[in-house]
Amino acid sequence: MERIELTGVHRVKRKLANGRYRERHYARRGGPCFWSDDTAFPKYSPEYFAAFAACSTRPVEQSILTKTVADQFLDSAEFLKTKPRTQSDYKKWILRFQKEFAGDPFAMFAEPESRGEVSEWRQQWAYSPKQFDYCGTVVTRFLNWAEDNGKISRHFCHKLPKVYEADRAEIVWTPADVDLFCQAAPEYARRILICACETGLRPGDLAGLNRGHIQATRHGRRLRVCTNKRSTIATIPVSRKFGALLDATPRDRMLILVGDKGQKLDAESASKAVSRWRNRIPELTPETKGFDLRLYDARGTAATRLLGAGLGLNNIASYMGWSIRYASQVIEHYAVISEDETDRVKRAQEAAQKTKSGTKL
Repeated sequence: MERIELTGVHRVKRKLANGRYRERHYARRGGPCFWSDDTAFPKYSPEYFAAFAACSTRPVEQSILTKTVADQFLDSAEFLKTKPRTQSDYKKWILRFQKEFAGDPFAMFAEPESRGEVSEWRQQWAYSPKQFDYCGTVVTRFLNWAEDNGKISRHFCHKLPKVYEADRAEIVWTPADVDLFCQAAPEYARRILICACETGLRPGDLAGLNRGHIQATRHGRRLRVCTNKRSTIATIPVSRKFGALLDATPRDRMLILVGDKGQKLDAESASKAVSRWRNRIPELTPETKGFDLRLYDARGTAATRLLGAGLGLNNIASYMGWSIRYASQVIEHYAVISEDETDRVKRAQEAAQKTKSGTKL
């Protein structure tokens, strides 16, 4: 069809990751999109002109280009307060995003179709799951900032799909990790991590732990907790280290764990407290370790301790909500990376296997 020049139409044509081209037409530079090549009607058809006319008669709203908003984000207080490494990583992806969508009005991201545009662009890094995921994370963070700061009314790039899956069975807090953390972190954060490593409770259950969960036994003490996730009763022997933590808890305080100002914790605040102080220890940062060591990963450390305390793999797996195979995998990996634990774990595993074999009917 012959090209017809319309005054005020801003045309943008870009090459996609799959080699195809995508063309979009806007009512003006910085204005709303009224046609793209995946629209039901063809270019320069009667429907095309009707759509253009409808957009042209709308009140002209102040609009800015994507390039401008990206520059504003890189100059923002929210961006500048992040750590230098984060700034470097984010800037790389923001500049790539800016280059791709520089000539587009930022208002396009308020349209549902923009999610498809961003997904197409991300496919350039499909060969690298980590880059593919991180790209989506940065774009979502950028658009969230824009929405919060009134640059756009809403966007459709929340929860972009992720493809990378880390094997969390290989991520545990070793004794060396715990020692490093406890040397640098304040008491309230140390108590959270120690409690997690000694009990294996999830962050939400740790936050609600109180004196009413402690029971005396013939040979010591135990915790008896109804877990939030499965609503099952977990009985955990109190180790010497956890016992010392309990004994150091002020007698007039019901909760075992509290925040930095004595406030009640929840799952998120407990996890963030550990992550915040972990990031201040160079040896424990994700950049150094190569993975994100979380409070939740203390469960692998606890599983190993529980095995050494005499619990069988089947009991540990049931308590943790794992398969027996996964529980064994976590414990074996913990033994490999912590030399001091290797022999003890091996003996405990052999004893557990013998017990399991002896109970077969």
